[in-house]
Amino acid sequence: MQITTEQLFDHARTHNAWQPKPVPDELLVRLYDLMKWGPTSANCSPTRIVFVRSPEAKARLLPCLMEGNRAKTAAAPVTAILGMDMAFYEQLPRLFPHNPDARNWFAGNEALIQATALRNGSLQGGYFILAARALGLDCGPMSGFDAAAVDAAFWAGTTVRTNFICNLGYADPAGLFPRSPRLPFDEACRLV
Repeated sequence: MQITTEQLFDHARTHNAWQPKPVPDELLVRLYDLMKWGPTSANCSPTRIVFVRSPEAKARLLPCLMEGNRAKTAAAPVTAILGMDMAFYEQLPRLFPHNPDARNWFAGNEALIQATALRNGSLQGGYFILAARALGLDCGPMSGFDAAAVDAAFWAGTTVRTNFICNLGYADPAGLFPRSPRLPFDEACRLV
């Protein structure tokens, strides 16, 4: 399969309307198996994902969303809740074996745990979107939800906290808004 920058960036969009075409389980497994290879600091890999597909799970999720996000999420074949495991450092003896002391960098340091989980979880979220696009899926990442409610509905009894939500599937291009502008290089970057 030839993957192009157009597929990943130039022509890729945030989608709001979906075709009623299912996303196979095998594709979701492949999506995770691609995104997991993206680098994170000390290979901490804090992202955990719940793929919401069943009507019962959607019924638990929809009340947690802002009104403007409910219809498009109800219509999406899959909604991924990307969470951050706030106890990610417990996996470091396995994930970062060449430094047996890595767990101790984090244990008891809540500020470092929070910053590392958010930064690396968000980085993994970017890999998630790129992997989905590379596999031919369309994405609709979003904020606009009650994180505490999502945590209670999907992560209760765990150390995972919600980072963001992303609808997945095969988009209906009729639901696209006109493409919004981006800042040009000279306004967003400096060469020093």
